[in-house]
Amino acid sequence: MTEVLEVPVGATNPAPADSTSCAEPRRRPSPAGLGLIVAAAAAWTAVLGAAASWRHNQFLSHRFDLGNMVQAVWSTTQGRPLEMTDAATGEQITRLGAHVDPILVLVAPLWWIYPSPETLLVVQAAALAAGLYPAVCLALKYTHSTVVSFLVGAWYLVFPWTVWVVFDEFHPVTLAIPLLLYAIWFLDDSRFGFFAVFAGLAMLAGELIGLTVAALGVWYAIRYGRRVVGGLVALAGTCWTAICVAVIVPAFNHGEPSRYYERFDSVGGSPVGLLATLFTDPRAILEQITGREDLLYLLWLLAPAAFLALLTPLLLVAALPQLAVNVLAEWSSTTVPITHYVSAIVPVVVAASIIALARFSIRGQVLTAGAAFGASVVFLVAYPPVPGSQTFVFPEQYPPERRAALREAVAFVPASAPVSATNRLGAHLSERRIIQLFPELSGAEWAVIDLRNPWLPGFAETADPRIFGRAVERLDRDPDWELQFARAGVRIYERVGVSG
Repeated sequence: MTEVLEVPVGATNPAPADSTSCAEPRRRPSPAGLGLIVAAAAAWTAVLGAAASWRHNQFLSHRFDLGNMVQAVWSTTQGRPLEMTDAATGEQITRLGAHVDPILVLVAPLWWIYPSPETLLVVQAAALAAGLYPAVCLALKYTHSTVVSFLVGAWYLVFPWTVWVVFDEFHPVTLAIPLLLYAIWFLDDSRFGFFAVFAGLAMLAGELIGLTVAALGVWYAIRYGRRVVGGLVALAGTCWTAICVAVIVPAFNHGEPSRYYERFDSVGGSPVGLLATLFTDPRAILEQITGREDLLYLLWLLAPAAFLALLTPLLLVAALPQLAVNVLAEWSSTTVPITHYVSAIVPVVVAASIIALARFSIRGQVLTAGAAFGASVVFLVAYPPVPGSQTFVFPEQYPPERRAALREAVAFVPASAPVSATNRLGAHLSERRIIQLFPELSGAEWAVIDLRNPWLPGFAETADPRIFGRAVERLDRDPDWELQFARAGVRIYERVGVSG
């Protein structure tokens, strides 16, 4: 193991360029540089926030998941913290029974200012843009070059897995990307108070983020020889995830374990089952993590950074917990890098890539940072999420007359009435106490159906249209429901009977 050199503050660092000490004088952008960062982040937020809002207004977003978050935030502003309608069962639950992401409560005050799903989309874009500052500061610390830090900032703004995740609805865990970047920067500077704040906020964005924080503690302990501090960080992160999984989720899920364990049935179906499988049938785990999609996923995660992160392997350990979850899951979206499942991986890859620049000469730093920027631009152009390859994030756009019918349907339904809706319509009808996902109708007074959106809970992208069609036929024949609106394949039914 490379010896860690302790250097007093202000002293010349005798360590080689690839092992800069935490005691090295910190660097910050100049006032002009700070202004440029703010302007770039604001422009990025405006462009991508507007694009994400446009996507929503074109009926390309979904009840599952944007509508889920809208309802949880709206319910919080109504005095029912994080309450939502379970898309799978139609019952009222607290979101903590599905995911432990109470950071949504901190978003609720913004809803009072501008009550619209677009608020969440713009907040997400702004949060991701805020990650530009720690990225530039890390680059300044490790390269001492304004030019290189400028290139790193430009690279961060075109990093495809930061750009495309803006369009993956809204997910609280996505907010962990900038929060973890700040946490890594502060921990690397040994500013433990600031680290605790940002690491704590990141852990409020998802129950598994604690494992990433724990791994950062291990990285810090080994890199800087601060075993006590690193051990405490690792302990705190591990305890948070353990409490979330073993206590909080069951407490809000009728005493049952996480509903997402079923995604890991082939490798044990639970953390304990996974450990048992590791010892009794390791081949099952090996087969699960070495599929073609898994290997391509690893390639795509690192390629837009020109594989720089591989030069900082110790820090990359912090990405392993979430990476393991993603490749072990039997859920296709977890190994697609444009989705929110990369949220605990992206900040580690970004920070590791930046720190790796210290291994090069000044000329090499400029060329390497430029190569990373170029690689990201190539990926943005060559690997866009388009209909046909990522139909859930970017489904086919409806023609104008159909979008007009969808808008009429949304306006037709009373604002507070309990509703059952198809997935893409549900994203626009979630500001109410009960919003079920069709064909669930048990608590609904209205049913709003897009006949060309036959998505059902339990299906990653689409459903058998025949199953969906039979559900619509049953509704047509049900005397308790009456058709009130039918235009361009969009139907609205009102419950007029008392049964069901």
